[in-house]
Amino acid sequence: MDMVSNRHPWFGMEREYTLMGTDGHPFGWPSNGFSGPQGPYYCGVGADKAYDKDIVEAHYQACLYAGVKITGTNAEVMPAQWGFQKGPCEGIHMGDHLRVACFILHHVCEDFRVIATFDPKSIPGNWNGSGHHTNFSTKALKEKNGLKYTEEAIEKLSKRHQYHIQAYDI
Repeated sequence: MDMVSNRHPWFGMEREYTLMGTDGHPFGWPSNGFSGPQGPYYCGVGADKAYDKDIVEAHYQACLYAGVKITGTNAEVMPAQWGFQKGPCEGIHMGDHLRVACFILHHVCEDFRVIATFDPKSIPGNWNGSGHHTNFSTKALKEKNGLKYTEEAIEKLSKRHQYHIQAYDI
């Protein structure tokens, strides 16, 4: 980061997770089966779509109180699956905010007697997985003519696309 600190690299991240009961079953799902088909839950509102929002809201408020740069939450595709957004943070500070936000989430979940899992595939079968998305920007990308710099970056990255897929794809 020191080599590029003059470019003011910014990071934003979304961490997805699933809330599980202590029995290992997604929290709020029927105890003997599955929830309704996925789809209407994404960014959903209402008790029939946004399961466990009180837990999500408690986590959000605790992060704000602790000074974590948390910017939002949303329901994900699968019921009992949520995401929270952090940032923007300059440089490596994002890692600190991410770790503290996850730590707080686990502690909030203890109070509600549930477990937060970051397992990329917490439910077998054709159920949505949880990921961790990263957004990146620099000072130049956010200023006037930022689109020009964005297009230049895309062009440079495209020349090594296969290398990046091999290096970063899981």
